[in-house]
Amino acid sequence: QVQLVESGGGLVQAGGSLRLSCAASGRTFSGDVMGWFRQAPGKEREFVAAIKWIGGSTYYTDSVKGRFTISRDNAKNTLYLEMSSLKPEDTAVYYCAAKRGVVVITATSRYDYWGQGTQVTVSS
Repeated sequence: QVQLVESGGGLVQAGGSLRLSCAASGRTFSGDVMGWFRQAPGKEREFVAAIKWIGGSTYYTDSVKGRFTISRDNAKNTLYLEMSSLKPEDTAVYYCAAKRGVVVITATSRYDYWGQGTQVTVSS
């Protein structure tokens, strides 16, 4: 059974930093794309960043480029999202997701496995 378990969320002041982690288990992710999504209150879930498990190519939505960094540790089967220069508009529940296959897609409907989410709150 595939499990994605996020951690690292919390309350931080604007301009601060957080690192989210996602422990993945239950399948081999070497042929997959892993992603981070977020959902703010009253809004749809949106793509934040993705990484190809093999090769490590990364992709970001424009609003986080230069501030967020996605990475993975193959040995630990763990996905990370380093977030810096946080803004109040980054406040959301952040989800880890995995998509079978090597093509990077930003649509939430194309991801096969999801974590339960971790809350990130940025105060002004």
